[in-house]
Amino acid sequence: MREITIEAKIENLDEVLGFVDGQLEELECPMKAQMQIDVAVEEIFVNIASYAYAPGVGDAVVRFESSQDPASVTITFIDSGVPYDPVQKDDPDVTLSAEERGIGGLGIYMAKKAMDDMKYVYRDGQNILSISKSI
Repeated sequence: MREITIEAKIENLDEVLGFVDGQLEELECPMKAQMQIDVAVEEIFVNIASYAYAPGVGDAVVRFESSQDPASVTITFIDSGVPYDPVQKDDPDVTLSAEERGIGGLGIYMAKKAMDDMKYVYRDGQNILSISKSI
């Protein structure tokens, strides 16, 4: 397990993606899976940076874990911001046009679809969101 603690600011997204991609490259993760993981990581980190501590700023922990049999990764995001469970958010109706669908929710939907599993728990004043993918 490896992790970084970083200020939850959008301008730190590249550092978060660099951390995750570095771990994935060590595992020789296929490019398709890496791109799917990057979409989810970006969406989740940007949401934390945008909403968890608004209007202030706080830290986020990004934890990377891998297993061998079967080959998979789990990335966990931990913040002490406003409690929010994206897993319980209703998926948008993607059969509607963008105008009919309204604003918001598409990014989390894409993250859910890109990953094999997404779990959330609020414990000890912290949002803990884990995403997993077979590689």
